[in-house]
Amino acid sequence: MFTTVLVANRGEIAVRVIRTLRQLGIRSVAVFSDADADARHVREADTAVRIGPAAASESYLRPERLIEAALRTGAQAVHPGYGFLAENAGFAQACADAGLVFIGPPAGAISLMGDKIRAKETVQRAGVPVVPGSSGSGLSDAQLADAAREIGMPVLLKPSAGGGGKGMRLVRDEALLGDEIAAARREARASFGDDTLLVERWIDRPRHIEIQVLADNHGNVIHLGERECSLQRRHQKIIEEAPSVLLDEATRAAMGEAAVQAARSCGYSGAGTVEFIVPGSDPSSYYFMEMNTRLQVEHPVTELITGVDLVEWQLRVASGEHLPYEQKDITLTGHAIEARLCAEDPSRGFLPSGGTVLALREPQGEGVRTDSGLSEGTEVGSLYDPMLSKVIAYGPDRATALRKLRAALAGTVTLGVPTNAGFLRRLLAHPAVVAGELDTGLVEREADGLVPDGVPDEVYAAAAAVRLDALRPAPAAGWTDPFSVPSGWRMGGEPKPPAFPLRVTGLEPVTRAAPAGAAVTADRVTVELDGVTHTFHRAGAWLGRDGDSWHVADHDAVEAALSGRSHGGADTLAAPMPGTVTVVKVAVGDEVDAGQSLLVVEAMKMEHVISAPHAGTVTELDVVPGSTVAMDQVLAVVTPAEAAATEETS
Repeated sequence: MFTTVLVANRGEIAVRVIRTLRQLGIRSVAVFSDADADARHVREADTAVRIGPAAASESYLRPERLIEAALRTGAQAVHPGYGFLAENAGFAQACADAGLVFIGPPAGAISLMGDKIRAKETVQRAGVPVVPGSSGSGLSDAQLADAAREIGMPVLLKPSAGGGGKGMRLVRDEALLGDEIAAARREARASFGDDTLLVERWIDRPRHIEIQVLADNHGNVIHLGERECSLQRRHQKIIEEAPSVLLDEATRAAMGEAAVQAARSCGYSGAGTVEFIVPGSDPSSYYFMEMNTRLQVEHPVTELITGVDLVEWQLRVASGEHLPYEQKDITLTGHAIEARLCAEDPSRGFLPSGGTVLALREPQGEGVRTDSGLSEGTEVGSLYDPMLSKVIAYGPDRATALRKLRAALAGTVTLGVPTNAGFLRRLLAHPAVVAGELDTGLVEREADGLVPDGVPDEVYAAAAAVRLDALRPAPAAGWTDPFSVPSGWRMGGEPKPPAFPLRVTGLEPVTRAAPAGAAVTADRVTVELDGVTHTFHRAGAWLGRDGDSWHVADHDAVEAALSGRSHGGADTLAAPMPGTVTVVKVAVGDEVDAGQSLLVVEAMKMEHVISAPHAGTVTELDVVPGSTVAMDQVLAVVTPAEAAATEETS
């Protein structure tokens, strides 16, 4: 077994790997960019090495810097985690060339399975059923469009080199093929450095089920059951569970054997996942989608139902050990469900969010596990993936696991950074989810009903109570001037408590007084309305409960009016999220049509297209490609055609 291992990653997966290294008595080496100098994974490792500036392209995606750090610290092996270079065959080979063990499959297996086109052809020869789609690599835009028309709408565009839903585009309208192919190529190039695409038939209301495989370097391959990953948004998994309620024992065995054959077909070793698309109406008709040649984000649910530490066995396999298991030794006990906590704001269309973690509470305990890279003070920016942590619940049955996970999400506090915790809690209570009637489109269909309509009045009441408490004089010995106490006293009339103008981002301001009897402490606020007591966690201007959070700021009407004068409301295009401008398609003076795409802002590997709100002229453009922008920062102004004409004639 190794004595020192470098973890070539960051965030929750780096912390997760370091935990197993510590349990095995192996020295851990963390790496960090300038943005992560004080990150949790850096503090928890035995030693750490700076590998470059904040941008991933200058740090976590630089193989030579990672290898140099490993050699300098005496590491014998490198664990890539997932994301970044985890499925980069060149990095795996570079590690081997430097005398380091890459804790993953051979470079050849990564290369083969990383190319979705070659992977499909390989597993198909091994007898594994595949999704109908285009054939051949390097197809032009026109060839992709022709293949899509031949397959018939709807179709799914997929990057050949990708994974995790990045660059995937569902196209239902043939007229949009050109734009969608261009966007998919752009995202694929940015995420994977390769814009090769393939096109596949879209299966309506499919279920996404994957099989965990484990192989050693001595020809032994087993599977550890399946995970249901059908709850997705924008092709990104957000809830995963094991086992799936869809499969019976015969189908589970057949899919497991297909996954084993897929692994054998590429000479696989270590932990990997074979993903299948399954028609919900006919589970026996399953199709191979792809193989992920790494540890999966959702690996904890498999660990909980099998009792197998997958990171430990990645390490043992990489050090040359034989698997001690045969297929008959693997049993699935109980049920586990995982929720991915992401820095995104459901109330703003799930746009990426950011900020400083001001207050943090992560559930742990009997049947609950949180894998996290967070700590109080963590700065969440727009440079890396939006996933912050994972909350996992285990129970003897699915109903128990669901209840535990909903309770754990309700107890999750991440004030300072908007997250999807409250949304996930409500999703897990949806009747279709409770019944196990899942498909990959369910979240998109039901999302609007799972996002609260506006801000509850008690939130504003609690924020007003915080403002009122701040006005109270500090306790002092002796006499207190009654006129210094904000009691609302009036001569000859009933007391009228002071009211405060408050505003939640994106909503109209509200003026609210604090209810009588509100209790405010450093980290809690309690208010009573209509006989119901509401308790909130608090940190500064942030309030949170049941996984939801609100930033309730003071509203200055004069400042708002002045800022509104400089940029005319509906004419102004502002950044919907903190990020980087990647594409600028117009210049000042250009005439544009309503809905025309003008700019693209990227944050946390997600693109957001900024379109013209109406026909008119671009009269202001404040950014260029590469500009870093804050949320709500003005990007451009489009003056309506009639307004521009009026200005010219006056």
